[in-house]
Amino acid sequence: MSIELRPRIQRRAKISALGTYVPPRILTNADLATMVDTSDEWIMQRLGIRERHLVEPGMATSDMAVEAARRCLAFRGIPAGEVEVVIVATVTPDMFFPATACLVQDKLGAHGAWGFDLSAACSGFLYALQVGAKLIESGAHSKVLVIGADTMSSIIDYTDRTTCVIFGDGAGAVLIEPTEAGEIGLIDFRHEIDGSGAAALNMPAGGSLRPSSPETLAARMHYVHQDGQAVYKYAVRKMVETSSKLLKENNIGVEELGCLIPHQANRRIILSTAERLGLPLEKVIINIDCFGNTTAATIPLAMQTALDQHRLPRESLVLLASVGAGFTVGACLLRWEF
Repeated sequence: MSIELRPRIQRRAKISALGTYVPPRILTNADLATMVDTSDEWIMQRLGIRERHLVEPGMATSDMAVEAARRCLAFRGIPAGEVEVVIVATVTPDMFFPATACLVQDKLGAHGAWGFDLSAACSGFLYALQVGAKLIESGAHSKVLVIGADTMSSIIDYTDRTTCVIFGDGAGAVLIEPTEAGEIGLIDFRHEIDGSGAAALNMPAGGSLRPSSPETLAARMHYVHQDGQAVYKYAVRKMVETSSKLLKENNIGVEELGCLIPHQANRRIILSTAERLGLPLEKVIINIDCFGNTTAATIPLAMQTALDQHRLPRESLVLLASVGAGFTVGACLLRWEF
């Protein structure tokens, strides 16, 4: 029996549309000062955060994801029925199963699309972006919806000042499509993981190792636990190292970048990264003051900020960078094509 194989399709992928959503409720530093021993000055000096958005009770990650996806598709001017794949990067799924992507697909009305969730914490959006790009580049699909969304307020202990001041809720979605003539789109990426850092940032219970029990609940093990100093040192070192390697591998100088859009975990991490890369601050997108750390949503939310501030013109060379729990590390080089 002879089998006729289809020829490999060689093509490039690009981001063709963006949509974001944050819930309207705001938790300010002044609000937090009434809940834990902290102050606006303490939070601003250490983190650079002034406020963060939180969902109302009953709103889930899938709800925010759908809102961002609708805005993304409206920007592109296409119905949900044209979406072929839905990838949701999140560490706060609506439930263990089914995947949040299934719930998004149904609520969005993307009938016929398949999809899945991806868990890589703060690097989740970058990892999902690359998976979506490879589905386009392979020729398997032509419209992939990539969403970064997290309801961090659902896993934050609001009696722990070391974590409750950091996180917020939000979602961002991009559409990945093939490039057209003259376009470059996504250029290259570098990803790493280092599991030896798992203890520095995690949620200790709720999985198969420590299933939910009266003991885990009493020990407050279903919330985010973090070794802030360990995460800070690793994040600065790896964001610089990974970004530098990516630029060198593609023969691109820092001066050629239109902007750096980093994961928004801590303003000091972002500033240290920019300084070590030799990148002037006018080329660095920072919006952590308005949203806090929204985990998988920070980079698309920062993309929106860059667009709103007219700092992301078409054909800009853009560097995306992140470090997250795991540890996970990601960097992506692309040309902005809309």
